[in-house]
Amino acid sequence: MLTNTRTGWGLISIVLHWLSAVAVVGLFILGWWMTGLGYYDSWYNIGPWWHRSVGVLLLFATLLRLGWRVAQPTPQHHGQRFERLAADAGHVALYVLLVGVLVSGYLISTAEGDPISVFGWFQVPALITSLPDQATLAGKVHWYGAIALMVLSGGHALAAIKHHWVDQNDTLVRMLSSRK
Repeated sequence: MLTNTRTGWGLISIVLHWLSAVAVVGLFILGWWMTGLGYYDSWYNIGPWWHRSVGVLLLFATLLRLGWRVAQPTPQHHGQRFERLAADAGHVALYVLLVGVLVSGYLISTAEGDPISVFGWFQVPALITSLPDQATLAGKVHWYGAIALMVLSGGHALAAIKHHWVDQNDTLVRMLSSRK
């Protein structure tokens, strides 16, 4: 089943979720590793090119995902009222951090007015270039936002595991299979 229902996530939501998760973790690891590269390292230019390209694709996927989330029903939450409120707040925080990290990455990459080449397939133009200290401020937002995103993502994963093993409900299973 491609679409969501009140009892489960559809295949489109599941695929976008897991592609986003893999991309976020991969981008974080690559970004952290890139901070230690020296000027003469062979990956000095290649690493950021991959990071920017995947980041732009993740931004597009995130915008698609947000639109899909608004257009589709959301499966009912399990648990006490507090758990349901915490889940909603956690999901909003994940999306806000994700968009913040992606937009700040865009602002870093385009601060000098250069477009972003996405794997040589197309270019994303620099739309905002005149902010004071744009690259520096966006860099701080990007770094600390990425750390917060990873911490919150870890909590998200732990909550899913708790729902599966402790509460023994189908919260995790619903994000692994669209079969009802």
